[in-house]
Parts: sequence; structure tokens; C-alpha cells
Amino acid sequence: MVPIDSSLIAFARSANNIPPPHLGTRYDAEGRFLHEPGNTVVSHVAAGSSSHDAILTVRDRLMAMPEAGQFAFTHASSLHMTIFQGIIEDRRNPPYWPTDMPLDTPIDVMTAHFRDKLKNFPPLSPFRARITEVTPLGLTLEGDSVDDRRCLREWRDALAGVFGYRHPDHNDYVFHITFAYMIDWLADAALPRWQEMLAKTLAYLKARSPVVDLDPPAFCSFEDMNHFEELIVFGRSPKTVRMRHDPVDALYR
Repeated sequence: MVPIDSSLIAFARSANNIPPPHLGTRYDAEGRFLHEPGNTVVSHVAAGSSSHDAILTVRDRLMAMPEAGQFAFTHASSLHMTIFQGIIEDRRNPPYWPTDMPLDTPIDVMTAHFRDKLKNFPPLSPFRARITEVTPLGLTLEGDSVDDRRCLREWRDALAGVFGYRHPDHNDYVFHITFAYMIDWLADAALPRWQEMLAKTLAYLKARSPVVDLDPPAFCSFEDMNHFEELIVFGRSPKTVRMRHDPVDALYR
């Protein structure tokens, strides 16, 4: 029997004696996303690109697993890679909040505050990102080259200066594209088939779309994890990412 990767064991029921993070605050046990407003800087996966099609194929594969009901899947239209974490309703404490703003400031006021500070933010160098891993929750990414990884650090450092804080993981933040959140941990007996599926989908992505087609970074607001409204797009005019009905999601709600 092939040993189970430690990164997958982290999702096993036997390795966890507490509920998954964010259950009950970000989403409920039925997979419905809850009101959790905030803002962030992300690069959406470019709609209609070959990357977008390949990533949706992999997302569908995860949604077809027998354990898919143990996950809360976000809408396909929300697919993005976070560049810098903004503030969020349920995380009102340092170092996740700028020290010059009261901790009880309403989210919409904070979004307007950041939007004003970012309106003259000069776009930095573009970057490319590649997929390094497929996990039960989505994709892990990193800069495609040394220069791309440097560019991503520069973006994060510059945005930290504008936002007025640095998270504890600022220097070793793991870039990712989220498909879903855990509702319940995986049974240990399910891990071998998950490991096989994840390996096959990673090979598929590396062959089909080794570098992800990303839109330019954008400052966004959100009400939950299903939609990120672009307010300022660094390098081009703002666009709205329209919500669209995702019939597959309904199977797991």
C-alpha cells in the first residue's frame, strides 16, 4: 500500500479532534455560506482561458468524489488567488487590523478607507504563478520563477505599507486557489482514493495549464466567500465579476 502523504493526513478524522476551522462562522453544516464581509486583494482566474477550463475540470472532479457532501464549495465565479489579505468581520484584532483605525470601524467604512489609500497605488511588475499541489480544498501555487516569486513579495510588501499591518505569515504566505471548505473531516478509509485522485488531477493540470492565467490584482469587497467585487484593478479599468448560477453546487448544498 502506498503511504498516505502527511499533507493529506491533515484532513483525516483521526488526526483532528475539533471541528474544521470557520465552520459555523464562514459557512454552516449544510454547506451554505454565511455573511462574513471584508475586503482583499486578489487576482481572479481569467474567465474563458485554458487555465480556467482546466481548473473547473479539476473542481468538478473533486465535487464528484463520494465525500463531496463533506465540503462547502464556493461558486466557480469566485475562483482567485489572494495576493494580500484585507480585513474581515470576524478578525478584528492586531495584527490583522491597521493600528490607526478603531477596531469597531464598520467594514464598509474600512473598505472606503482602503479604497481611498489605494487609488494612486502604482501597479508593480506582472507575475506568473504555477500550480504546485492539488489539495482537498483547492490548489496551491507559487511564483513560476525566481523573478515571479520576488514580484509577489514586492506586491505583498507594498500592499502591507498601504493597509498598515502584516499578518504573522506575511513572509511565508502560501498562495492558493480555494475550491471549498471542510464541513467534516475525511474518514481514514477514504484517504487512498483521495490521494490517487489528487495525484492524477495535479498531473492533468501540469500538462494542461502549468502556468495559471490570472487577471491583474484587484482590490475587492465581499459579503461572503462566493463573490469578490472588483473595486480597483491595478493596471486596467475596473470590471465586475458577474455571479452566475452553478448547477453543480446545488448537489452539495
